[in-house]
Amino acid sequence: MIVWENFGSMEDTVFCGVFDGHGPYGHVIAKRVRDLLPLKLVSHLESYLSCEEVLKEISLNTADKMTSDSLVQISANGESRVYNKDQDMVQMLLTSIVKAYRFMDKELKMQVDVDCFCSGTTAVTMVKQGQHLVVGNIGDSRAVLGTRNKENKLVPFQLTEDLKPDVPAEAARIKRCRGRIFALRDEPGVARLWLPNHNSPGLAMARAFGDFCLKDFGLISVPDVSYRRLTEKDEFVVLATDWIWDVLTNEEVVEIVAKAPTRCTAGRALVEAAVRNWRWKFPTSKVDDCAVVCLFLDSKPDKLSIASFSVDKHISNGLTEPDTTSTSTPGSGTESPELNGVEESTESTHL
Repeated sequence: MIVWENFGSMEDTVFCGVFDGHGPYGHVIAKRVRDLLPLKLVSHLESYLSCEEVLKEISLNTADKMTSDSLVQISANGESRVYNKDQDMVQMLLTSIVKAYRFMDKELKMQVDVDCFCSGTTAVTMVKQGQHLVVGNIGDSRAVLGTRNKENKLVPFQLTEDLKPDVPAEAARIKRCRGRIFALRDEPGVARLWLPNHNSPGLAMARAFGDFCLKDFGLISVPDVSYRRLTEKDEFVVLATDWIWDVLTNEEVVEIVAKAPTRCTAGRALVEAAVRNWRWKFPTSKVDDCAVVCLFLDSKPDKLSIASFSVDKHISNGLTEPDTTSTSTPGSGTESPELNGVEESTESTHL
C-alpha cells in the first residue's frame, strides 16, 4: 500500500493505493507496482500541468478576463476557447491514470529480474485533488466511500466494481479472446480465468498487472476509472484488498471505521475485525494477506490511517519480517516523508 500527500507537488492532493499480488512472484510485483506506478502517474500529470501553465500565461499576457471561478477565456494564434479548470483537471486525472497503468504493464513485461508470466497484482488507486476524487481499479480490490444519506445516516457507496471473470462485460471479452471461465468443484463460488487448452493458471480476476500468459486470452490491465465530486456529506474512503470484502460487508466496513476510537486506529480496527471474522467463518482456511488505507476527507491533521495483515510477510531486502506488531508515530523520524502524519500499523504472523 502507499499514501503520498502533496502528490505531484500539488496542494491538497493525495494519492492512495493498495496492491494485492498473486502467483509465485506476486509479492515482488505488487511492491514494484506500488513503487513505480505513482511515479508514472506524476510524470503524466506534469506534462499536462506544464500545458496548463502555458495556457494560464497566455491568458494573462492577452489580458483576457476570467468568466467565472472555474472558466478562463484563452486566446492564442487568433483562436479563442473557454478553458474550464475543473473539467480539465478531471480529464487530466482520468487520462493520466489510464496511461500510467498502460505504461506500468509494459514495463513489467520488459523486466528481466522478476518473472511476470504467471504472477501479477491487482491495484486500486485514488487521487483526491481538492473536491475531485478519481479512482482507478484493476482486479478485485475495492474502494468504498462513507457518506451521509438524506436522513444523515452514514452509509457506504461502492466506488469500484470487483472485476471478476464472471462479470458480464468481462466475461464477454474473455470469451471473445478464447479464454475459459469456470469454478473449481471445491470452490463453486469462485469463477476463474483459464487458458483455452490448459486448466491453468486459474486467475480469479479479469484484469491485473502482469500474468502475461493470459494477456492474449482476455486478461487486460486497462483500469476501470471513475470520478466523483466530493460534498460535505462525504466523510472517508476505504481502499482494501479483496480479503477484507470477503468477510465484511460494505456496511460493516463503514461502521467499523466510523466507530474506531481514533482515526489513526481505524485501519487497524478494520484489519482486526476481518481477521476475527475469517477465523470464525473459515476456521480451517489460512488467513490471507490484506492491506487497508482509510482516507478521511476533512482537513483534520489525523486524516490518514493504514494497516495490513500479512502471512510470512516479505520486506524490501528479501528477508522475512518476524512476528511483531509495530506502530510508527508521526514526528518520530521513522516514517517516510510521504507518510508524514500517518500512523502505520503492521501485523505479521506465521500460521
